[in-house]
Amino acid sequence: MGDEVLYEVTDGVARITLNRPERLNAFTLDGAKRMRECFETAANDRSVGVVVLTGTGDRAFCTGGDVGDFSDFTIDVDRAMNAELLRLSHEMRNAGKPIIARVNGYCIGAGNELNMQCDLTIAAEHASFGQTGPKMGSTPNWWVTQLLPRSVGEKRAREIVYLCNRYTAAEAETMGWVNKVVPGDQLDAAVDEWCRSLLEKSPTALRLAKMAINQGSDQLSGAVTQGMELITFFHDTPESREGMQAFVEKRKPDFRPDSRN
Repeated sequence: MGDEVLYEVTDGVARITLNRPERLNAFTLDGAKRMRECFETAANDRSVGVVVLTGTGDRAFCTGGDVGDFSDFTIDVDRAMNAELLRLSHEMRNAGKPIIARVNGYCIGAGNELNMQCDLTIAAEHASFGQTGPKMGSTPNWWVTQLLPRSVGEKRAREIVYLCNRYTAAEAETMGWVNKVVPGDQLDAAVDEWCRSLLEKSPTALRLAKMAINQGSDQLSGAVTQGMELITFFHDTPESREGMQAFVEKRKPDFRPDSRN
């Protein structure tokens, strides 16, 4: 389980790395649990002032949950995953320490849901962003439908969530989706620069600032919990299962079989 997510602390910076490059760093239920444990460890470690979340390799930050592992999941398995994701988001939003998303490639689906819960995002020029929910019988109710409109505006958020298009890092930066975009070979230097800057700041002031900025969106936590429960029930329907199965089989889903002549 530990190999799926790597954790290390160096010079006050905790690095949490999704380590499944062969699956574009998509995470399993065990991976979600391990991420939550890592964020909890970082939160309780007084030597840690900043957390960096990233993925192994230069192809992907994270492409979401591993649908291949859940193609036959039951509503109980799905609820277990969503319950773990809620615990993970609680740790991320309440850790009291800045979290930087180091986006080194695809940031898609639940990968972008992770990104949205980080405080800051620095992306490589070759990175790409997007949601996949309606395309595969799901909805990004894990803080994206709640937070994305605050970053890019409601109309643009609807476009991103409804159409499931891909966006370049430069486009994402223009929208306010990410903070900074740099050439791939400068990504580590840019992240390290911001880490050093944050480590020079008052940790208590940063904790209070994070709490204060989160206060408004914290009011949406009930909507997130409800949304995750609703999506659990939706995932148990034939429509949603068709989307997930089509994704596994790499074909176009047929969501409206009754509309054929």
